[in-house]
Amino acid sequence: MSLVKDSDKDLSHRPKRRRCHETYNFNMKCPTPGCNSLGHLTGKHERHFAVSGCPLYHNLSADECKTPTSKQSRYKEQVTEMRKGRNSGLQKEQKEKHMDHRQTHGNTREPLLENITSEYDLELFRKAQARASEDLEKLRIQGQITEGSNMIKTILFGRYELDTWYHSPYPEEYARLGRLYVCEFCLKYMKSQTILRRHMAKCVWKHPPGDEVYRKGSISVFEVDGNRRCACSTFMFPSLTSEPKTLKNSFLNYNVSCILTMPQYMRQGFGKMLIDFSYLLSKVEEKVGSPERPLSDLGLISYRSYWKEVLLRYMYNFQGKEISIKEISQETAVNPVDIVSTLQSLQMLKYWKGKHLVLKRQDLIDEWKAKEIKRGNSNKTIDPTSLKWTPPKGT
Repeated sequence: MSLVKDSDKDLSHRPKRRRCHETYNFNMKCPTPGCNSLGHLTGKHERHFAVSGCPLYHNLSADECKTPTSKQSRYKEQVTEMRKGRNSGLQKEQKEKHMDHRQTHGNTREPLLENITSEYDLELFRKAQARASEDLEKLRIQGQITEGSNMIKTILFGRYELDTWYHSPYPEEYARLGRLYVCEFCLKYMKSQTILRRHMAKCVWKHPPGDEVYRKGSISVFEVDGNRRCACSTFMFPSLTSEPKTLKNSFLNYNVSCILTMPQYMRQGFGKMLIDFSYLLSKVEEKVGSPERPLSDLGLISYRSYWKEVLLRYMYNFQGKEISIKEISQETAVNPVDIVSTLQSLQMLKYWKGKHLVLKRQDLIDEWKAKEIKRGNSNKTIDPTSLKWTPPKGT
């Protein structure tokens, strides 16, 4: 899997916009049995290296992925035509109508959806709503969801009242409540504010029930052993912000099972901070890590963004003539498969004269560096010197 600088090759056939790119080659192969790594599920790449982009795995040929059928082309044209009516934004009167509806009905009614997207997309959304409703009704009839099990609408968590997004199997006596009260330190859930007030007067925890293993500024990370504190695996609790759940002794080398950022702290950089923290632990353990699959849609977006920054930072700092995927993986603790898939999504991979090449796209590196300078120093940037943690024995 070595990357070798290939500056002596004739690359005159490459587009002019890539003249300044340096090229590297390496050898990798798709893990799908019988696959020669040719083609890509998106039809945009000549090669693939992961199952997610393998045409054979998806029971297709490389040509079928590259060249859409006439039926697919016609459908794409129809969709494009139908989406031409997409609204650029709500007019003043429409905004007032939407605000009046929200003030009148609050959370008891769905927000008005007309005029915020094309009629085609709105129809797709309505069909998805109907299908989800039908599936839930089938589960109710089958007894997998009891009456009232999805009646919890809000959760009082500290000084925040949070709307619920998903169904959770709480005991029926709690599930029938409209609101649930949760201790923000020990996570005990209760029926009323009075019970919560009594509990808070007696609760001995003023931070997550574990050992503080990281502190920088106002950010703290606590290690909580799930085997001792709750019926689950090890947790890492960044105080008051989020709750990543890391795997204990994963034989698949997963360094994260799931990452949860509470709604009141979303879109503030905590998710990426937690991802970076999980890779810091992998580095301390001298292991290569990767998140547990399958990733959710939002999880994939977050991880792809993180991997992109890691690779562009590595390319920016790299001054040598030879490089390898293995070296990148060892320095960053990112799994080689994740490295390759990210390079591919950035269009930094090319198959040329029997060799795999990495294109060092200076435009992407410059764009990343400009954002890095604009962002400046942040307490959400993980500082390895602030970690006070020793890997458990036997890992």
